[in-house]
Amino acid sequence: MSSPERILVIRLSSIGDIILVTPVLRALSLRFPEASIDVLTRRPFVPLLLGSPYLDSVYAYGEDVLQAHYGLVVDLQNNLRTRSLLGHISHSACLRYRKENWKKLLLVRTGLNMYRSSVPVVHRYLEGLKDLGVSPDESGCELWPGDEDRAFASGVHEPGSLVLGVCFGAKHYTKRYPPDRFARVIEWLVKRFPLRVLLLGGNEDRAHADSIMGLLSGPARDHVQNLSGRCSLMQTAAVLESCDAVLTNDTGLMHMASAFGKPLFVLFGSSVREFGFLPYRVPFRLFEVDGLACRPCSHVGRDSCPKGHFRCMNDISPEDVSAALAEHFSSLQRS
Repeated sequence: MSSPERILVIRLSSIGDIILVTPVLRALSLRFPEASIDVLTRRPFVPLLLGSPYLDSVYAYGEDVLQAHYGLVVDLQNNLRTRSLLGHISHSACLRYRKENWKKLLLVRTGLNMYRSSVPVVHRYLEGLKDLGVSPDESGCELWPGDEDRAFASGVHEPGSLVLGVCFGAKHYTKRYPPDRFARVIEWLVKRFPLRVLLLGGNEDRAHADSIMGLLSGPARDHVQNLSGRCSLMQTAAVLESCDAVLTNDTGLMHMASAFGKPLFVLFGSSVREFGFLPYRVPFRLFEVDGLACRPCSHVGRDSCPKGHFRCMNDISPEDVSAALAEHFSSLQRS
C-alpha cells in the first residue's frame, strides 16, 4: 500500500477509549508525516482531541459531512454502525480493530481464560496497522488542555497542599467502589497530610459525590471540594494534570489522568486486567480481589452484583488503599 494522503480514524466513544486512541494518532503521524489525519467521534468527545498536533480536523458523528476522499480509514470502533457509515465515506482502504470479544465472553461466561497475557488495548489497536509499519513508541496517552482550562485548575488549589484527585464514578455499579469506602480513605488521609481532595465526575455522578460528602465528618469535609458536574471535560483534564496522585475506579477519568503521567491508585471490581484497559505506560497501583470465581461477571460492567455480595469491591480494604496513598504522599513530603 502506498502512503495515503488522507487518513480517517473512527472511534465514536467513549472518554477512555478515545484517550487510548491518542498513541495511535501519534504513531500514524510519525509513520506518515505528510498525510492529513482526521478523526470522527461523537460530539461530546470532540474537545478531547481539538488540541492534538497530529490532526487536521476532528469531526462530529451525525453532524459533520465528510466530503474528502481518504486513502486509508482506520476503524477502531468496528461495529455495525461504523461499517454502515463507511458506505457513505469515500475511501480506498479500511483497516479494522480486531476486538476478539469471544475471548471476553468466554472468560465471563465460563471462566476459561484464553488470554496469554494482558495486552494493552493500544497495542491491539496498532496490531492491525503493523503491515503498514505503524508500531507503538515508548510514550503513553496524551491530552491538550488550553490556557483557560489550566487557569480554571489553578483556581481550585490551595498553596502548600498536596492534591488528591478522586475519580469515584463509573457508568456501571460493579465498577464503583462504595461511597463509604471512599469516605474512610479520605477521612484517614486528611488527618495525616496537608491534603486537598478533589471529587471529579460528570453530572451523572453528582448523587455519588453527595453520598461521599455526607459520610465525611465536618473537619474532613473542609479538605474536600466537590467538582462533580461543575467542570467541562477539558477543565477536568487540567485539574487532573495538577494533582499529585489520583484514586480512581475503572473509568474514563482514569485514562484522562494517565495522559499526564499521574501516579494512579486503581480500584478494579468486575474489571480484570486481561481486557487490556489498565493505565497505559504510567505508574499505578492496582487494587483487586483475586480468586473470586464470579469475577469478571461482565466485560463492560453491571448495574448490580449478580451474586448480591459485591465482594469484588467490598473486599478491597480501605486501610490498604489508605496505606498505599500514605506511602506516596510521605515520599513527596520527603523529596
